[in-house]
Amino acid sequence: MSTILVLQGPNLNLLGGREPEIYGHETLDEIHGMIEGRATELGMRVRFFQSNHEGALIDRLHERDFDFAIVNAGGLTHTSVALRDALLAVQRPFVEVHLSDPGRREPFRQVNYLRDVALESIVGLGPRGYLLALEALARHEVEGADRRG
Repeated sequence: MSTILVLQGPNLNLLGGREPEIYGHETLDEIHGMIEGRATELGMRVRFFQSNHEGALIDRLHERDFDFAIVNAGGLTHTSVALRDALLAVQRPFVEVHLSDPGRREPFRQVNYLRDVALESIVGLGPRGYLLALEALARHEVEGADRRG
C-alpha cells in the first residue's frame, strides 16, 4: 500500500471562508475527507500536512516517509526555489494541484517553480483536482510496477 503525502501550503487552512469565489466553499478538512475516501478506494494511505511556514513544509518533505506526494504550495509556487529544491532532493514523484488556475490570474502568478518537476500539474478544477491527482499517482504506481515486472 503506497503512502501519499498531501502537502498544503500557506493560507490553505483558511479555505471555506477565504475568497470563496476563487477557492470555493469547501474547508480544508472537507477536502481532506474527500481525499481520504478516494485514497481508500484506490488502496492508498494518505497523510496530511499544512503549514503557513516554508521551512516547516520543507522539513516535512525531508522526513521521506511517503512514496508519492500531492502538493498545493499556494503562493510558494511562485516564490520558493527552496521548496522546489526539497521536492527534487527527496526524490519522490509528486503531482502539483491548485484549486484555481494561476495561469488565468495576476501576472505574478505566471511564475511556477514546481510545474516542470511535477509528474503532472492539475489546476482550476477545485477540490476535484486532488482526486484526479490521486488517480494519476495510482496510474503512475501501476505503470512503474509494470516496468519493474
